[in-house]
Amino acid sequence: MKYTPHTRIDIEDMLKTIGVPAVEDLFRDIPADMRAAGYGLGAGKSEYEVLGHLKHTAGRNRPLRLNLTGGGFYDHYIPSAVDRLAGRAEFYTAYTPYQPECSQGTLQAIFEYQTAICRITGMDVSNASVYDGGTALAEGILMAMRVTGRNKIVIDKSVNPIYRDMIRTYLGSQECELAEVGPDGLALDMKGFSENIGRDTAAAVVQNPNFFGTINDYSEISAGCRKAGALTICSVYPLSLGLLRTPGEMGADIVTGEGQSLGNPLSFGGPYLGFMAVKREYIRQLPGRIVGETVDRNGKKCYVLTLQAREQHIKRHRATSNICTNQSLCALRALLYLSCLGEKGFRDTAVRNYTLANYAVRVLSDIEGVEFVNGKPVFNEFVLRFKDKADVVYSKLLARGISAGIPLGGYYKGMDDMMLMCVTEKLGKDDISMLRKELEEL
Repeated sequence: MKYTPHTRIDIEDMLKTIGVPAVEDLFRDIPADMRAAGYGLGAGKSEYEVLGHLKHTAGRNRPLRLNLTGGGFYDHYIPSAVDRLAGRAEFYTAYTPYQPECSQGTLQAIFEYQTAICRITGMDVSNASVYDGGTALAEGILMAMRVTGRNKIVIDKSVNPIYRDMIRTYLGSQECELAEVGPDGLALDMKGFSENIGRDTAAAVVQNPNFFGTINDYSEISAGCRKAGALTICSVYPLSLGLLRTPGEMGADIVTGEGQSLGNPLSFGGPYLGFMAVKREYIRQLPGRIVGETVDRNGKKCYVLTLQAREQHIKRHRATSNICTNQSLCALRALLYLSCLGEKGFRDTAVRNYTLANYAVRVLSDIEGVEFVNGKPVFNEFVLRFKDKADVVYSKLLARGISAGIPLGGYYKGMDDMMLMCVTEKLGKDDISMLRKELEEL
């Protein structure tokens, strides 16, 4: 009863209230072949017995020898101090900083997080975070439409395809035009951007490094947008900013990204955080929470939520967004991670990712029948073409305990023989040599 407090009568009353005949009907949208048949627990187990059974079941999982899967979410080293400090009760159990007189610690942590995001992106203002990288990018697009009063969005096909699906969902109820640029997404299509950016364009959307790991300079696109009165939105991999030019240096107006790589574990898909940073002139259109520094009536420095143009505080039709919270604990972890690394450690980690990935490209593309596709410098991801279909290569390597990457055929037409592979600082040259040996034996 500890975990199932409701009686049969309680359950029947709840089902009757929502108009569902049985509990099983709550899951009817999930295909039958995707549902777990059960956990083999039987009836009448104690808590100790249940935990023992689950640990035994989990022990049947075979650990990976190598993990080269990226695509927006990355397996990075997290300093032990991040878990220790983020796990303090005053942070871990705090709900939400509505009352500044009770929440100065949480508010200051968010303020420092915002400062860190501005420093690494080269932008002026950051919010307190949103739900994830895709949500942040979609909110950036809606923000650009509000700022410009226009409804055409030009987006590079090399932007993460998961994010582009989320954007289509966000824009589904909007009167707008979404123009996707690039023949296959692999190469930056400058001509496509110049032909599509005009006086009706709200924003151009790019990603650096792009979904394929390729590094680009978007300064020319930013200049074209300024000339047309449009905004430039750049989705960025934050760890790369320890080495690459910042979006601010490239002239971006809105910067978004997924903050998982900043001290947050993969955790089977979440929780994560999306970050947003903008030029100062657009702060009143920035969605979500913003923490500001001020002084109280006694002249003492303090922190408060400010410029709260969101649906909980003002008339709904005037709200910039219905995002009314932030991923505070995940943002705290990002701040702790950046603080633990420091400026030098942040750069050193980025350099190691860049160096190892380009080393892997040289070693693996030297195998007969394997080709490096990007054609430009990459950060920590790259695309290889194989003689066989990529999903076949992936399955064979997975059977050997190696998650080799992401077969691209499911995301892009004509890429069935290509795989997106990722190398982080948690791998070494010996690991890459082992991967080469395994590929040669397939």
